[in-house]
Order: sequence, then structure tokens, then C-alpha cells
Amino acid sequence: MALDKIGIAKRIAKELKDGYFVNLGIGIPTLVANYIPEGIDVDIQSENGVLGMGPFPYEGEEDADIINAGKQTITTLPGASFFDSAMSFSMIRGKHVDLTILGAMEVSDQGDIANWKIPGKMVKGMGGAMDLVASAENIIVAMMHVNKAGESKLLKQCTLPLTGVKCVKKIVTELAVLDVTDRGFKLLERAPGVSVQEIIDATEGALVVEGEIPEMVID
Repeated sequence: MALDKIGIAKRIAKELKDGYFVNLGIGIPTLVANYIPEGIDVDIQSENGVLGMGPFPYEGEEDADIINAGKQTITTLPGASFFDSAMSFSMIRGKHVDLTILGAMEVSDQGDIANWKIPGKMVKGMGGAMDLVASAENIIVAMMHVNKAGESKLLKQCTLPLTGVKCVKKIVTELAVLDVTDRGFKLLERAPGVSVQEIIDATEGALVVEGEIPEMVID
């Protein structure tokens, strides 16, 4: 049984380490803030100028002035700070972010990522993703393995305009956890109830499968 978006976020939350500064991109990555493991102290940064984001607010407790980069209302934790975009991008470009979690429309088996534009469709701007992928040393992508037509989004070569080249380190999809290696996507874990063959069939790019592949542990 493939994961839903919450399941993907829960699995990625297990990658957080105590003391990390973490940037969450728009989409599935924002959900990670709701599932930080107990005993882990991380500071979540948003490129619109927030450090110390908490989980999403309960209905009725939203503050329209406190939002993330995706314009979603958020909460802040004790000690949180607010600053301008210049300071925010200085933090990103200065490599002060330990982990960046981004959504993607496509990822290649060399670690290229396309996540900012579909030709012919209106885009408000590239956002901060290009700065993040150019500066971050640890990038995890949260994405769906296939598109609505059932076609793979893990490709030999990206077909959409690139955001960054050879920068993605790990991918978590509704089907699998994969590392990006010199040989292509290396399958590390499979979603509960998902077979290795299903992952092979859903992956266009080079896929490395070695030994017994364990199921993900979500909760």
C-alpha cells in the first residue's frame, strides 16, 4: 500500500538530527514540521524570514501574519525569530542550513532536480529553490514516484527546466526511500505492502537493488 503525503512526511522526519537547522520547501515538505520525533530539537527555517517554525496551527488559532514561504499559516516555537529576506538568504547562501527538504516534479538518476517551472504554465517566480540547491550539502526530496498518468518522475534525464544539477542526496516517495549514487537510484526501503517489482516498474532511471529490501518504519 503506497504512502500518502502524510506518510512521506513522517518518514522524512526520521532523517532529522538533533541540533539541525532545516529548510522546508513548499508542498509535502511543510508537513514534516508536524512530525518531528520526540527528543529531537531542530530549528526550522523558512526563506520568507522565519527561524523556529512549529507545526501548523489548529483551526481557529491561525494568525494570518505568521506564514511560511508557501503562504500557509504556521506556529512558532519559543525563541523563534523573524528577519528580512536578505538575512534569510544570507543564512541559506552561507551554508548555515544543515538539511533542505524540497518537493520536485522530476529527479534524474544523477541527482538533478526540476521543481520550479512547467513550460507553458504560469509561474509566480522561481522562489528560493535555486539558492537552496546551490548552497545546501544535504538535500532530501519529498515527491510522488509517478505522475497522475502513472508515468515515472524518477528519470534518466529530467525533461523540465532544471533547478539544480547533481545535488539531490535522498528521495522519499509514496513507494520507496532511495539514495542517489554514482550508479543511479539505490533502493533502501519500500513502503509497507509495496513490492520491489512495483518500484522497478515505476522507476525510469537506473535503479540499484541489492539484497533484501526492508519495509519502511513510519510510526
